[in-house]
Amino acid sequence: MKTFAGIVASLFLACTTFMVIAQDGLRIVPLTGEIDFDGIPSEAAWQVLPKLELVQHYPVFGNSPTEKSDIWVGYDQHFLWVGARLYYNDMTKVVSTSKKRDETSDNSDSFGIILDTFNDNENALAFFTMPSGLKIDFTVSNDAAGGGGGPDNTINYTWNSYWDVKTTRDEQSWNVEMRIPLSSLRFQSVNQIAQMGLIINRRISHLNEIDTYPSIDRRYGGNARMKPSLASKVYFENIEPRNPVYVSPYVLAGYTRNFVVNETNTAYVKDNNPEYDAGLDVKYNITNNLTLDLTANTDFAQVEADDQQVNLTRYSLFFPEKRLFFQERSSIFSFNLGGPQELFYSRNIGIADGQPVRIIGGARLVGRVGKWDLGILNMNTAQYNGQPAENFGVARVRKQVINPNSYVGAIVSSRIDFDGKYNVAYGIDGIWRMFGDDYLDVKLAQSMESGLSSNVISADPSFFSVAWERRSDKGLGYEVKYGWFGKNFNPGTGFLFNQEIREVRGEIQYGLFPETSSVFWRRFSLDFAYVSRLDDGKLENLEIAPQYLMEWKNGFNLFSSFNYLREGVVRDFHLSPNVYVPAGDYSFVNFFGNFSTPSNKKVVANTGFEMGEFFDGNRFSAELETNFNISQSFQLTGSYKYDQVKFPERNQNFTNNLARLKFTYMLNTHLSISSYVQMNERDNLVITNLRLRYNPRDGNDFFLVFNDLRNLRDDNSTIRPPAYLTRTLMLKYTHTLIL
Repeated sequence: MKTFAGIVASLFLACTTFMVIAQDGLRIVPLTGEIDFDGIPSEAAWQVLPKLELVQHYPVFGNSPTEKSDIWVGYDQHFLWVGARLYYNDMTKVVSTSKKRDETSDNSDSFGIILDTFNDNENALAFFTMPSGLKIDFTVSNDAAGGGGGPDNTINYTWNSYWDVKTTRDEQSWNVEMRIPLSSLRFQSVNQIAQMGLIINRRISHLNEIDTYPSIDRRYGGNARMKPSLASKVYFENIEPRNPVYVSPYVLAGYTRNFVVNETNTAYVKDNNPEYDAGLDVKYNITNNLTLDLTANTDFAQVEADDQQVNLTRYSLFFPEKRLFFQERSSIFSFNLGGPQELFYSRNIGIADGQPVRIIGGARLVGRVGKWDLGILNMNTAQYNGQPAENFGVARVRKQVINPNSYVGAIVSSRIDFDGKYNVAYGIDGIWRMFGDDYLDVKLAQSMESGLSSNVISADPSFFSVAWERRSDKGLGYEVKYGWFGKNFNPGTGFLFNQEIREVRGEIQYGLFPETSSVFWRRFSLDFAYVSRLDDGKLENLEIAPQYLMEWKNGFNLFSSFNYLREGVVRDFHLSPNVYVPAGDYSFVNFFGNFSTPSNKKVVANTGFEMGEFFDGNRFSAELETNFNISQSFQLTGSYKYDQVKFPERNQNFTNNLARLKFTYMLNTHLSISSYVQMNERDNLVITNLRLRYNPRDGNDFFLVFNDLRNLRDDNSTIRPPAYLTRTLMLKYTHTLIL
């Protein structure tokens, strides 16, 4: 009987395996039993699922992982289940340095999955954890094309979802159980089959190793392990989640005290503003793949302060969106105009001159209808500082064409105030994978506004760009781009720092991945940019920059760039009230360097400097940021930037010190307190932001927020300054009901 049972079991497993691979992609098998959600994947229901095998992604692609992993993915009628036993030959090597929600450092061991739920090869949802059991969730957009290093707006950690994770340890492994409601995954079923893309990541911190399923080559960039286009294709049968309604009312109470100069300019006077408020957010999954968000009297008191920045250019600074309401599938609204420039920039809604403007209410619809990705947003803001109330609207559609990596789309946005002024912008775009790793990207847009005569067949209110790009870090890579910004192109809902120009940009690079070396990657590249003004055809700026990058397998990084620049300055621009660059033509050279230590150590440092000529003077800038991962309960980050600009012929000097200090204490994965202090010498400011957060479960949040703004010094004032300029204390509680 035992022999017969063994034969039957073997045949069953063989048939199951055949069923798993017989369809187009890997079949995710439903669970056959109950799971005790305790962080220990030991139940029989786990053991009958196929194991997913990892392959080393970094530092040696294709090698077998150094440590063993047992990983299973299954589902039932309500949840997607992920189980993992992550073995160690020596359990003392496990690294766990945080309990904070959405931890972004690479210091700790970690494990997680990335799901391209619409199987569109561009967008994905990610769910990760660390040995402490914290939750990390984020979205991936634009096929994670941001690469590694520097600001990366294709990975959005501000997005939060509803899901659970538990972790445990034993003598051999640290263990994971994830339980993700199917209602938290936006997907589309055809004939009761939902196709998705799946990536699994495991980081082994002390070895600086990353293992993935499926096998993913690092040649596709620093974010290759998150690229939906490289995911394993999987499918689910007969999954039909319910579509709950999430109702999230909030209450807020606080007090703000401002000191302002009186009308006679003889003294500061107090302005006290107590505040009591309430509002409501509603999220409704209309279908599996279409979500409606409604908001009334929206408040963002819990949002962290922006990083202070020093602007040594003629152009506007970009600040990222941090507010949760705008996060889900935010990539659908992206219509990129080059760099951080966007036709729609959500920070125009509810923020003016760096200050909050009341959002009366609005609605947001995102998801997929048929083969079309869809995003619609409409919001009303209140009057502010003598300016009329405004309505903001945007609608965006995109559709996959020709092949899985090619898209066409359209967008329209509007900004209308209640005095009758309007601004409307619209555009069409397409990106086509031509062959191999080569892509063609084309965009065309126009804007129209009241008080300005515009012709739809004119180039004046128009934007146009065309780019050809080869996306690979191995061997030859390149990008060539032409762009046109018409003199009347001004999308009222967007972010621009270039207007009335034409540009030609290019980059050529060659990357090497030595197989037998301590060096992981070398890259030689040449950047080129030529920008001219439309009104007179003269040079706006020119840049030629040979660059070199080296990344070691142990995690050290080195980057250097030698820059030749020419600038055509039309009008004076100021670095400070008494230091400026006069209008004129300039030619100068400088050097930039950056060095960073391995991110898997307790102390991580990143330092950079820029030195050389600067217009008709010279410049020296240096910056150091150090992260201290003291324990899984305490983190400390300090940064300091020094800028010095001298114009000897005009006897003008500019010096600025910018310092930041952040600390975070995490009692557990639900309760944390963080403080952020910034000192900006140029603006004569010290800004303090203190935030306590208690998050017993997703959707339930208690925040205590304290903000303090004060002058660094006021030596030239004829009146006695107060100890601080603004001080705010806010309490906010949000409670989510799931109906």
